[in-house]
Amino acid sequence: MWQAEVRVDLDAIRANVAHLVAGTSAEVMAVVKSDGYGHGMVASARAALDGGATWLGVATLTEALTLREAGLTAPLLSWLIAPGLPLHDAVAGDIDLSVATLGLLDEVATAAERAERVARVHLKIDTGMSRGGATPAEWPVLLEAAAKAQSDGLIDVVGVWSHLGCADEPGHPSVDAQLTAFRDGLEVAARFGVRPRYRHIANSAALLTRPDAHFDLVRPGLAIYGLSPMGGRADGLRPAMTARARVMLAKRVPAGSGVSYGHTYVTPVESTIAVIPIGYADGVPRHASNGGPVQIGGRVRPIAGRVCMDQFMVDCGDDPIQAGDLVTLFGPGDAGEPTVDDWAAASGTINYEIVARFGSARVARVFDGLPPEPTS
Repeated sequence: MWQAEVRVDLDAIRANVAHLVAGTSAEVMAVVKSDGYGHGMVASARAALDGGATWLGVATLTEALTLREAGLTAPLLSWLIAPGLPLHDAVAGDIDLSVATLGLLDEVATAAERAERVARVHLKIDTGMSRGGATPAEWPVLLEAAAKAQSDGLIDVVGVWSHLGCADEPGHPSVDAQLTAFRDGLEVAARFGVRPRYRHIANSAALLTRPDAHFDLVRPGLAIYGLSPMGGRADGLRPAMTARARVMLAKRVPAGSGVSYGHTYVTPVESTIAVIPIGYADGVPRHASNGGPVQIGGRVRPIAGRVCMDQFMVDCGDDPIQAGDLVTLFGPGDAGEPTVDDWAAASGTINYEIVARFGSARVARVFDGLPPEPTS
């Protein structure tokens, strides 16, 4: 008997990716960083490739090397590269690297010499998010150095890319401004002889709402897991994650009983309190205290009191709840259970954060739709 689990529907991921692939002429890079947004990186990557993705994207070098060690050979981009990492391992593993500074370009060139292999590089330009990427002032200098490294046979500039800051707000003026800056950056690159095979800027939101941002490659993350960056249910997408637990203990308490730390909830009448053995150490946001919705006994009820590290409570009134009963925190919503978006609203956050939090080693992750094990 399991105590708490996260179920991941790999068939939903396959179908979501197939739907996204059908909606663009660009190649699709499935972003599986942060352990596949909490869904399991390796299993999600395999499902995404099954669905028609031709690229994989991750943030860290460790994530990229893990995918290679798992036997995944698809083109793979890693973009969160701090100084001093073992980039020769990445080059040897045929991992594409994002470069936005002269210092990192030098490190990549050195890694290519050590690995005795040409390094595959995606140059990143900051088009207005003020996060990663070379500024427009730095861009020509980076391009000049990259063109030289390419002519020296050390790097291959496979891509030029950027990231949109407000694509999840359709109609936001920054999207057009960033696309203009991106096109301008590509023109500058061409003047330096840098003509990448892949130009990419579209995340999930832009993939769903801005066909003019698709270029040669799109990078859906949240959408491959069936969630919309704009919130709500997106046509053709099915949420892949369900979080469940079982009641550990149920007991009657009198009216006026304080529940959990700080007694921020007090029972208005005699009630049954259900104790659920999953808490903020397992991914349940503490901000969901006195509000996070769960389905228990066929009804949706809010968490009562503060979420604890290992557990939370629900006031079930006079419902006949008992130990072992199923509690669904969120799922696709097919059976009236709360959704990830309901939890995001209750916690004052975004759906990305909710699913990414549920990657705790203490909560069993179960995959539905795994291919059968090969027989000998």
